[in-house]
Amino acid sequence: MTFSSVNTIWVLLGAALVFFMQAGFSLCEAGFTRAKNTGNILMKNLMDFCIGTPCYWLFGFGIMFGAGSSMIGWLDPGILKDYSHALPSGVPLWAFAIFQTVFCATSATIVSGSMAERTKFSAYCIYSAAISLFIYPISGHWIWGGGWLSQLGFHDFAGSTAVHMVGGVCACIGAWMLGPRIGKYDKDRKPRAILGHNITFAALGVFILWFCWFGFNGASTVAMDSDEAVTSAGLIFFNTNLAAAVACCVTLILTWIRYGKPDVSMTYNAALAGLVGITAGCDAVSPLGAAIMGAVFGIVVVFSVEFFDKVAKIDDPVGAVSVHGVCGSLGTILTGFFATGVSTEKGVFYGGGFHFLGVQTLGVLCVAAYVAVIITVVFFIIKKTIGLRVSAEEEITGLDVTEHGLLTAYAGFAMLPDTTTALDAEYEVLGDVPVSDAVPVRKVTIHDGVEPKFTKIEIICKESRLESLKNAMIGIGITGMTVSHVLGCGIQKGKPEYYRGVPVEPTLLPKVQVDIVVSKVPVRAVIETAKKVLYSGHIGDGKIFVYDVENVVKVRTGEEGYDALQDVE
Repeated sequence: MTFSSVNTIWVLLGAALVFFMQAGFSLCEAGFTRAKNTGNILMKNLMDFCIGTPCYWLFGFGIMFGAGSSMIGWLDPGILKDYSHALPSGVPLWAFAIFQTVFCATSATIVSGSMAERTKFSAYCIYSAAISLFIYPISGHWIWGGGWLSQLGFHDFAGSTAVHMVGGVCACIGAWMLGPRIGKYDKDRKPRAILGHNITFAALGVFILWFCWFGFNGASTVAMDSDEAVTSAGLIFFNTNLAAAVACCVTLILTWIRYGKPDVSMTYNAALAGLVGITAGCDAVSPLGAAIMGAVFGIVVVFSVEFFDKVAKIDDPVGAVSVHGVCGSLGTILTGFFATGVSTEKGVFYGGGFHFLGVQTLGVLCVAAYVAVIITVVFFIIKKTIGLRVSAEEEITGLDVTEHGLLTAYAGFAMLPDTTTALDAEYEVLGDVPVSDAVPVRKVTIHDGVEPKFTKIEIICKESRLESLKNAMIGIGITGMTVSHVLGCGIQKGKPEYYRGVPVEPTLLPKVQVDIVVSKVPVRAVIETAKKVLYSGHIGDGKIFVYDVENVVKVRTGEEGYDALQDVE
């Protein structure tokens, strides 16, 4: 066999890019979950690849690409047999093997996100190995290894079904068998929002994945030595980018309409949904088809996330089931509608009839059924032996410390405590309350006598209003104040906030506490000024408390009473 340096470099470059997707998945998952589990999540995404690599080398590659039968390849520990029948033109065996290895690792890592924050690390390592050893390779043989689906004409260019739907189905079954995180649902089974701790991580992860997807899809041509291959690669790159971008735009508009504001995390999920969905047919559809498909993915991912959260009651912290499972299968099926006939049969919309669509649908259903059955057995065995889920105490404490002995992934940073698991109280969110209807702060009666009256005003407000409040206080003669960062909760009236389509409950939210002691400045002036500055009619405008102060002592000089207050008032 004569090797092509161009094709080999192209395949190896693609392998490197797909490998770097592990970094993207790590950041996405960590960002969309709580800080107390960050180390655990990073560890799992590392071990996906490190466990999957030897598993795929020992058994997975042979099962997937061995010329055994239409159902399964052969057992070939260490990849020692002849695979010339499966190798792309001009690409040596080990270049092709590493390219396929990183695809296998991607399928395994998808499961991590949906089962985050409550899965035993030992259990995770076992089922990750199972995915790489035989679950992914067998269905991969059907699709890419010369198996029965490929013989029927099933088309999944870069893995919407073979990689992403397989991972999404495993993720769905795993999240269902685990059950939701503690505090995810109230006693009436209504979902509660559990906010991700670092949206910056999530955003960076998505951009890394988007960048690497050009290798995921583009390098799947496994050739760049002909005009046909170069042309196809250009179309693949364009369609990949277009579908993701359109999906984001559609989701932004949809969430803006449904939630009143464009949802950040859902829009980033839409980017991944567009990338996943177009992967099957990126070489087979026109840019117009890619744009339409992207719009469909942008709509479907929103309603899918809401369905699993609110109806199915499957707790998926990162939306992996919707992004990879639902949009992966949908993208494969939609290829049966939008294929132009360039690299496959023509789709329904291009006069190709329903045969190709039927093959695509059959492939999706069969692969989904196979994966669902096998992974259910794997999870059941794990659950009955070593256990699948950590204890309630371990989950509340966080998997970083309980599973890895890592006190925190953010040493040197003060992190807010997790309070989601302690939610029990019910509250009702109503409409905006006019300032005229607000309960007025009771003015403390000033006692008669020769001694001056000292009063402490304690103001709890949003941090965003601190600067305005400070300037307003200075404007009425206040020259000193104490500012503290606090956590608080309460039953409040106002407009609801949403996270991934679920109302955010006001429980132990970060606030600012401003303490002011006055004597000369009227208490009422401070109160009215604060109310004017802080009022918005929205949840969390704050509260004002008024206390009598018995005495004031200046430590440096020993002065007491009115004199001690002069340099701070």
